[in-house]
Amino acid sequence: MTLLEIENLHVAYGSIQALRGISLQVEAGELVTIVGSNGAGKSTTLLTLSGILRPSNGSIRFEGRDLSRAAPQEIVRRGISHCPEGRLIFGRLSVAENLILGAYHRQDKAEIQRDIERIYDLFTVLAERKRQAAGTLSGGEQQMLAIGRALMSRPRVLLLDEPSLGLAPKLVEVIFNVIQDLHRQGVTILLVEQNAFQALRVANRAYVLETGKIRLAGLAADLIDNPLVRSAYLGG
Repeated sequence: MTLLEIENLHVAYGSIQALRGISLQVEAGELVTIVGSNGAGKSTTLLTLSGILRPSNGSIRFEGRDLSRAAPQEIVRRGISHCPEGRLIFGRLSVAENLILGAYHRQDKAEIQRDIERIYDLFTVLAERKRQAAGTLSGGEQQMLAIGRALMSRPRVLLLDEPSLGLAPKLVEVIFNVIQDLHRQGVTILLVEQNAFQALRVANRAYVLETGKIRLAGLAADLIDNPLVRSAYLGG
């Protein structure tokens, strides 16, 4: 079943066209990745899906409903949660307070607490630091918190934007192991990632984005062996 569908999406920053008619689909239970170089339009795609940016043309449908003009808070309520590039955690608030904010639209207090405990099981280091100011965490710990906060809304689709950005190789492996675990648990994921090898390694399907257009699309296992992809994104 198609959960999320973009068709002929155009997005501009003033006179600069960031997305030039892209179309993609995410099926229920899939892990789909968008890879491409800096400035290709990857983050713009997720910002538009989460309602931060507005398309100038095209449609966004989630479970068959048009979300092209929906407000960000409505998009979260519908079931799409965004873990943004740069994490954007609330540095002066504690780890626990950041997680609670991820469930701001929910009223089921007992279930919210259960979900917090699930996040602590997923990221045990956060449990050890739950009263610590989030801004004092390491980069990898902040990324774990950002993912945990996004999961607190119980999303049907999780948007992950550059989760490995700025992390040491060992922590990159940890984060991608978590992404795989979430996928195995049934979370549908749309992953934007500059580390094309890691992204293609874990994804079911992939789209290659270049200067606002889809250049290639297919099974991730096929694209990882594509000569063009290997030359441009995998170091040959």
